[in-house]
Amino acid sequence: MPRILSIDFGLKRTGIAVTDPLQIIATGLTTLHSKELIPFLKDYFAKEQVELIIIGWPTNWDDSATHATPLVEKCIKDLQKHFPAMPVKKVDERFTSKMAKDSMLEMGLRKKDRRNKALVDEIAATIMLQEYLRSIG
Repeated sequence: MPRILSIDFGLKRTGIAVTDPLQIIATGLTTLHSKELIPFLKDYFAKEQVELIIIGWPTNWDDSATHATPLVEKCIKDLQKHFPAMPVKKVDERFTSKMAKDSMLEMGLRKKDRRNKALVDEIAATIMLQEYLRSIG
């Protein structure tokens, strides 16, 4: 069974998480510079079967666009251009960064480690993927 890949896209950094092949468990994969996303995915897709990309869709409480929405729209267009056969699904990303920081606190990570924004992005991508799996399960 192919994996599902989750993207928490940002201006500077992008967090990535994937499911196991049975699509039961979401695991953080990496955080990389956003400019490196397409080359990274080309390499990853050559090694692993992926059937779906989910990407965090940034909106305000009233569902209006945020400052990050146009960035994510451009990322989706780039994904569709480079991987036309791969479905891309937008998922609500509200609160995922806050949930990631709370999770880091609960895990007992030191303050220095909790300031690691790359780790926050990876955990946020994992949380989005876990929520997606819950919603389809």
